[in-house]
Amino acid sequence: MEDDVRGLSVIKRLLDVERTVIEDVVVEDQGLVVHARVWAREQNRCAHCGRRCARYDTGRGRRRWRALDFGSTPVFIEAAVQRVKCPQHGVVIARFPWARRDSGFTRAFEDQVAWLATNTSASTVAQLMRIAWRTVGRILTRAVEDANSRVDLLANVRRIGIDETSYRRGHRYLLVVVCHDTGRLLWAAEGRSQATLQGFFDALGEERCQRVTHVSCDAAAWLHASVVQNCPQAIICMDAFHVVQWVNEAVDEVRRQHWNQHRDAGDVEQAADVKGTRWALLKAPEKLTEKQRSVLSEVERLNRPLYRAYLLEEHARLLLERPAQEARASLDQWLVWASHSRLKPMVRVASSIRRVRAFIDATLEHGLSNARVESVNAKIRLIQQRAFGFHHPSALIALAMLTLSGFRPALPGRA
Repeated sequence: MEDDVRGLSVIKRLLDVERTVIEDVVVEDQGLVVHARVWAREQNRCAHCGRRCARYDTGRGRRRWRALDFGSTPVFIEAAVQRVKCPQHGVVIARFPWARRDSGFTRAFEDQVAWLATNTSASTVAQLMRIAWRTVGRILTRAVEDANSRVDLLANVRRIGIDETSYRRGHRYLLVVVCHDTGRLLWAAEGRSQATLQGFFDALGEERCQRVTHVSCDAAAWLHASVVQNCPQAIICMDAFHVVQWVNEAVDEVRRQHWNQHRDAGDVEQAADVKGTRWALLKAPEKLTEKQRSVLSEVERLNRPLYRAYLLEEHARLLLERPAQEARASLDQWLVWASHSRLKPMVRVASSIRRVRAFIDATLEHGLSNARVESVNAKIRLIQQRAFGFHHPSALIALAMLTLSGFRPALPGRA
């Protein structure tokens, strides 16, 4: 094969490598081994910055990279590895055009693994590509790092949504940031604290932080403090969903109080009736079944305090769907009603709403919610289930970024 120039050209075309000379092809027990070398003008370049550098030494001799199979036959690229001395990055292994830095696989191989991982489970990818399950996660991480070096997701960011999602039991969370204008995932990291969020603003940079106009989030004080500190000009919009959630939780607390009162008094039948009202009280009226409507009628007739809590809940849900000016006036009336309802859970909710009233008014005025962020969170949970779990959140974050940020690589040889 070493004298067959035409055959070597075919091998190079099949491997889809650039700036490379194919020297020889050897058939071994483990597969096809292609001996290659980098073009002279591409040699001795830093793997980090691509700068032409002085040669340091020959490293550890020759090295192999796993390439895409030829049919059912594994293929490897073998080349001599030298180290260079970069003025910026020090002594590093030289760059090879067919592989990413610190990788034992070709770019085409890793791109195919990344594409497959965004469409099927990691165990399936591992079996198909004949690699370890953990290797899939490491390849995804390198693919995202490579994409981040070529594409700036944080350019022209104006309106963002911030939220957290659980990725494992034991209060393990990911903090995610989504662009409202594109719907794409911009950034994700493990944890849910002000220090974690500061990592996003540091990546965004002081100049681009000043361009952020709107931020949607929940009522967590540390979120608001971080946004105010880094983007003081941004309008904070608290998602109206959390207001409705607070009121729903208050209604359920009122229901549990009445249930416990009847149970402690020995009125077992009445306690059972109150316990069975949960879904009738929490569901929207248009979604109630006939049986649940009947249960609600019984609540209205026999338990006026619980029915009063239900009316407060429904008014809160409906007023947030009205135009901004009308909604603000209705919210003022609702707060007075809740504060004088003689229902302690509702009084507490009214106090909480007053504390974040400015953020709720901004939401009503600008119509910004965390719906896009919740959608991304749901997709991240689906990705996690499809992959059958991750030993480290970095692999989950990498797969989420590839799938939801527009980083998904094309299959080798296709646009």
